[in-house]
Amino acid sequence: MSDVGFEGRVAIITGAGGGLGREHALLLASRGAEIVVNYLGGAVDGTGASAGPAQQVVAEIEALGGAAVADGNSVATPDGADAIVRTALDAFGRVDIVINNAGILRDKSFANMTQDLWDAVVAVHLTGAFNVTRAAWPHLREQAYGRIVSTSSAAGIFGNFGQANYGAAKMGIVGLTRVWAQEGGKYNIRANAIAPVARTRMTEEILGPLVEKVDPALVSPVVAYLASEECSVSGEVYSVGAGRVSRIFIAEAPGFFKKDLSLEDVRDNFETIRSEADYVIPTSVNSELAVLMPFLSDEE
Repeated sequence: MSDVGFEGRVAIITGAGGGLGREHALLLASRGAEIVVNYLGGAVDGTGASAGPAQQVVAEIEALGGAAVADGNSVATPDGADAIVRTALDAFGRVDIVINNAGILRDKSFANMTQDLWDAVVAVHLTGAFNVTRAAWPHLREQAYGRIVSTSSAAGIFGNFGQANYGAAKMGIVGLTRVWAQEGGKYNIRANAIAPVARTRMTEEILGPLVEKVDPALVSPVVAYLASEECSVSGEVYSVGAGRVSRIFIAEAPGFFKKDLSLEDVRDNFETIRSEADYVIPTSVNSELAVLMPFLSDEE
């Protein structure tokens, strides 16, 4: 089989001045994509800004014979997101791929979580993914082609102490991804998400001794495949780290049914309700309702 290529495709990659985003940019550029390297250049907590890191990644791509431009706009505002997409259009005339990777950390236990810590993290991770994708969406629809890959996290899908703001934002990205997949399907827009484990500025202290074993370059092949024309799936989430890739999915088991369900019925049958046997994987609200339909029949 031939190699996966991106010739003629333009990719916006947010948070691409270092870590995962830089690796995504280098890999896609090496396969022919033209890259918008978006990076505000601030600290891990989102404060400050610097154009240097994005320019450095652009220089790396150009040194390897690729094409890229730097962009320093913030994903956290609609105006910033519009400007990011405008950078792609002005430089390359189109946008085909959106990789939502920008992020910050402001960790605190829930008891100590303040409104400003919550708002700042949600603004970059969740609202940022919404803003940039919303700005690109009309162009993807018009050309009947698009690939969206967003960065979720195990902290959101499975939970992690001290990361209420981050976890909520990251699980929100899963919900956005599912909706984008459904609404974009007829326009050949596919949206998927990853939950990566990788060495970055944001994870160095969290991962401890594992940090040297989780090279961010081992995440980028999955992102690149999901961003490629060859990718046929949409609305899915993948765990990626240290060379391992697996699908994460939300499932529903048959549970327990009684037409006149009471509180005591729930208590007495709770183990059946919690059973994971014979699960199905709904792909939308409608398919979830289809699981329920047999129980709504008037027939006994």
